[in-house]
Amino acid sequence: MPVSYDEIISDLKKRIYKPVYFLAGEEPYYIDLITEFIEKNVLDESERSFNQLILYGDDTSVASIIEISRRFPMMSSHQVVIIREAQTLKKIEDLVVYVEKPLPSTILVINYKYKILDKRTRLYKVLNSQAVYFESSRLRDYQVPAWIDRYMMAKGIRSEPSVSAMLTEYLGTDLHKIANELEKLIITLPAEKPLITTALIEKNIGISKDYNNFELQKAVGERNILKANMIVHHFANNPKDNPITLTIASLFSYFSKLLTYHYLRDKSKNNVASALKINSFFVKDYEAAASVYNVAKTVRVISLLRSYDMKSKGFGDLSSEPGDLLKELIFKILHI
Repeated sequence: MPVSYDEIISDLKKRIYKPVYFLAGEEPYYIDLITEFIEKNVLDESERSFNQLILYGDDTSVASIIEISRRFPMMSSHQVVIIREAQTLKKIEDLVVYVEKPLPSTILVINYKYKILDKRTRLYKVLNSQAVYFESSRLRDYQVPAWIDRYMMAKGIRSEPSVSAMLTEYLGTDLHKIANELEKLIITLPAEKPLITTALIEKNIGISKDYNNFELQKAVGERNILKANMIVHHFANNPKDNPITLTIASLFSYFSKLLTYHYLRDKSKNNVASALKINSFFVKDYEAAASVYNVAKTVRVISLLRSYDMKSKGFGDLSSEPGDLLKELIFKILHI
């Protein structure tokens, strides 16, 4: 049956091994972590030369994988066979013959990234009942800040409330990239005060703590005309670092949530945070924005954003520079 990342790692740490690990899904981060743990911890360094093999889907076949997996280990209790990029293998279904009767001394790890198995197939059903089948789904934008908070908490690191939102805006949903940047930040922290601040991010990652999409959202939501214009001018002067399509997408998400907020009957802090899928710290921002943009204005802003999204992609306005389009858009929103 499908199992979670935590369950798999917990068993591996206890040296409870399964003959087959089929790791599939759109999010490669957890697939890589599980594979790396097996690669580095199952066998001693002295055992790996003869008993650990890494193959790539493009360079092998299912028949070869089965043949190798049926070999016995040399002077070791296990052999580890890792198949990277297994999604490129032809006739992956043929692997069912081995999965039904695996060799207990072999640990076969299959990385089936960016794809999942058809749940109607015999292979899926056998994996699901007799092996470890792990499916890693890519996080949605709104789930990433909470993931960042959990990552830092597990490391014993605290952060300013806006840090996770700021990192999400800049780094997107790539968990490998986010984890790498967080590790860089953690290294710079003093042991006596493990706190990640927006200033630290600006210094070490290059994200401006004052000029980013998160701060633009806040300025527009408060109708802080001076601050919003300063940010927009910065974006216009640095288009490569601040592409208009991402800025519009960020604002569209913000005002869509604001519209949802308007129609909530229960506007308690916890319910708003749950409904909008945001950290409860940011509920006050939506409360403030709702007093500036009523339902009708919010709908008009969303309509403007859709229109300028099309323009930014070259539909109907081929002459304006992205920076000029953004300035025009923000002016209209602020004066709606």
